[in-house]
Amino acid sequence: MFPVVMVTGPRQVGKSMLLNDCAKEESTPRRHVTLDDYNARDLAVNDPALFLQQYPAPVIIDEIQYAPGLLSAIKIDVDRHKQPGMYWLTASQNFTMMKGVTESLAGRVALLDMLGLSQAELKGRAQINQPFVPHAPAVNLTSIEPASSIGIDRSSTLKAVYDQIWLGAFPRLNQLGPRARDTFYRSYVQTYIERDVQDVLHVTDHMSFNRFLSMVAANTGQLLNQAGLARDVGVDNKTIKSWLSILETSGLIYLLQPFFSNLNKRIVKAPKLYFLDTGLAAYLTRWPDSSSLQAGMMSGAILETWVVTEIIKSYWHNGKEAPLFYYRDSNMREVDLLIESGDTLFPVEIKRTATPTRQACRQFPVIETLGKRPGHGAVICLVDAPLRLSETVTAIPVKAL
Repeated sequence: MFPVVMVTGPRQVGKSMLLNDCAKEESTPRRHVTLDDYNARDLAVNDPALFLQQYPAPVIIDEIQYAPGLLSAIKIDVDRHKQPGMYWLTASQNFTMMKGVTESLAGRVALLDMLGLSQAELKGRAQINQPFVPHAPAVNLTSIEPASSIGIDRSSTLKAVYDQIWLGAFPRLNQLGPRARDTFYRSYVQTYIERDVQDVLHVTDHMSFNRFLSMVAANTGQLLNQAGLARDVGVDNKTIKSWLSILETSGLIYLLQPFFSNLNKRIVKAPKLYFLDTGLAAYLTRWPDSSSLQAGMMSGAILETWVVTEIIKSYWHNGKEAPLFYYRDSNMREVDLLIESGDTLFPVEIKRTATPTRQACRQFPVIETLGKRPGHGAVICLVDAPLRLSETVTAIPVKAL
C-alpha cells in the first residue's frame, strides 16, 4: 500500500531475511544492498542521487540509518513515480534517522517494528496468532478448546519455559542451539552494541557503559530508577537518560508507561523497564544455565519480562501498536499489565505459579476507578490449561501466548 516500508528492530532479529523472503514472491526481481558495505555507504552518504541510480527501485536497502540523507532522495523518487513497494528499508538504530523519516517520508512510509522470534513463531502457529487480549477466542471461557488444539504442550515443564527464556529469541541462536549461546551473545555485545550504540553516543568509558548494560538487564521487570542507575554505574543522571534513550530506540529495552485516566499524566510517573530479549538479559547478568536462572533472584522478574515481551510481539508482529500500561498507586494497589482497547481495560497479572488463586487478581477491581470499562482479566502463569478463577478472570498458560 505504501511506496516505502521501513522495518526497524535490533540487529540479528531477521529483518533482512524477512524482506528477502517476501521479495521471492514478487514477479519483478528486487535488488538488495546493505549500508554495512562501506563502499555502498560512502556513495549513499556523498551522492544519494547517484546511489539510487546504481540501485534503482524496487530495492531493499539495509541499515539505512548510516545514510539519513538518502531519505530526501528517496522522497523525490517516490513523488516522481508514485508506485507502491518501491523501497523496502531496514534500520537497527532508528534514533539516528527517525527525524528524517518523519520529515521526508511522512505519509509515504509504513513503519513496522520487529523483535526476535515469538513463541508462536517458534511453535509454528504465527499465522493464527492475534494481538493478545484476555477475551481472545483461544482463552475466552465460552470457546476454550482442548489444550492440544490451541498450541499448548501439556508435557511442557517449568524447565522448558526457562530454557527458552535463557536462550532468547534471536533466530540464528535458535538454529544453533544452547551450546552456541555464550559465543553468540559475547559476539553480539562486542560487534553490535559496542559498535552501533557506543559509536553513536561517542562513549569513551567503555567499562562504565558495559556496567550500565548489565545493571539495566538486572533491573528488568522493575520500576525505572535513573538516579539509582547513575549511582551504581558511576555517571550522572543526564548520561543515564541519554544511554537509556538509545537502548529504547534501538529496540533493546521497552519502557512500559503507567496508566492514568488523565492522558497528560501518563508520562509523569516512572515507567517499568523491560529488556526485550530475555536471553541477552540473562547473559548480561551472568546466569550460566537455565536451571540457575529458574532458581535465582531474577526468576520472577525474568518470567514477567518474557511474558510482556511475548505480548508486545503479538501486536508488533501483526503491524499494530501495543496499547500496554501498568498500574500502581500510593495505596500500593498494582496491576502488572493493562491492555487498552477503546473504552475497555483488560487487567493482566503475571505469576510464577502453577496453582493460581483468586488472590492473584484481587487488585483488578481498581479498574472501576480509572474511567474505563473493565474487560475480562487474566492471570498468566504456569498452569497446563486455561483455568477459571472467577466469572471475569481466567488463568492462562504461558505456553498459550
